[in-house]
Amino acid sequence: MSSAPMSSSDDLARLAAVIESRKPANGGDPDKSYVSRLLHKGPDAFLKKIGEEATEAVMAAKDCDHGGDPQFLVNEIADLWFHSMIALAHYGKAPSDVIAELARREGLSGLEEKALRKAVAREASE
Repeated sequence: MSSAPMSSSDDLARLAAVIESRKPANGGDPDKSYVSRLLHKGPDAFLKKIGEEATEAVMAAKDCDHGGDPQFLVNEIADLWFHSMIALAHYGKAPSDVIAELARREGLSGLEEKALRKAVAREASE
């Protein structure tokens, strides 16, 4: 008897727990863990990786438009998500926070949602 496959949010939660466990404050060893090393180096290290991975994702998408393998796009997006999850962990957030925000936006047009964010930002600055 096999169990049902995990949902995407379960997979993200499991990965987030591993990332959390690799924080230097939780005993992660920068000499043994890539995640620990990035977190130990601080935001500049993982934010640089997010920028690099975003660029690579864009390039992979452009390649798809010219006959490139879409799996390369999936691979680059996976790298982007992974490094973004390291940033979330550093700032005390989790994938569930992103999923909740996406759910909150469901049913709003992108243009309406963007206008609402701008209005809220204007009110906050006044």
